[in-house]
Amino acid sequence: MEALDKLDKQILRSLQADGRATYDQIAEAVSLSPSAVLRRVKRLEATGVIDRYVALVKPEAVGLGLTAYINVRLEKHTESHKRNPMDVFRASVQTWPEVVECAALTGEMDYLLRVVIADMAHYSRFIMDTLLKHPSVQDCKTSFVMDRVKATTALPV
Repeated sequence: MEALDKLDKQILRSLQADGRATYDQIAEAVSLSPSAVLRRVKRLEATGVIDRYVALVKPEAVGLGLTAYINVRLEKHTESHKRNPMDVFRASVQTWPEVVECAALTGEMDYLLRVVIADMAHYSRFIMDTLLKHPSVQDCKTSFVMDRVKATTALPV
């Protein structure tokens, strides 16, 4: 992929601030014509720099008042397994709606899950009925979010 120039970065910053901005609005902000902005945005989409457009929903506004970060350690791969425990876990995570982010980690734990749930009862059900019953999961440790000091989806381009 070719490097992003100054105008591409300005366009990306503008779209990250307001994904519903019109090409006219972006053009004014970056000192280009709307048609030039359109061409650049289409290229950024085609090359995968712009992945998708979404609406960001406040969890509390839809009854999801508790966020937890869960460190997960998987069992080690043995010859008796037909499938790698990591592959089984990765496939399962895709089906759990409470998990909004899953990252593979270096270090003591294998994965970090960001889980958004209604309350402590929902958390307990998720841990006991889903996560700890998964055949690949050996251990987990949870930290709860008390306050969001900074929350952004914008990348520093």
